[in-house]
Amino acid sequence: MRSVWLNPDRMSKLPAKIFLRLYFGAAMIGPGKVTLLEHIRDTGSISAAGRAMAMSYKRAWMLVEEMNAAFADPVVESVRGGAKGGGAQLTATGIAVITQYRAAETATAQATAPHITALQALLRDIPDGK
Repeated sequence: MRSVWLNPDRMSKLPAKIFLRLYFGAAMIGPGKVTLLEHIRDTGSISAAGRAMAMSYKRAWMLVEEMNAAFADPVVESVRGGAKGGGAQLTATGIAVITQYRAAETATAQATAPHITALQALLRDIPDGK
């Protein structure tokens, strides 16, 4: 006897998700760091970018420092607070990191699509997240 949630009419194959993480020796760039850079670009603030990702300012700043140290040129420039307040902005390198990473992500998804489809065909039907 099948449970209600195993009813074949309610089953679906969930789309595959690809998470691209690139390692360059000790340096790593992945979806989290790229998303952080995008939020910094959009908000002009490391703290606001961290909040948007439910991340502490300390963690966001640490990730920015890791990226600034890993690349030949900084990816983020920050200005300390003062009368006009602080802020952060992406450098040309930071913009290039986003652009190149997202292009690699798209190319990876396109190149692996037939293999993912074949793998998905081998999966058992499961309800959403069960």
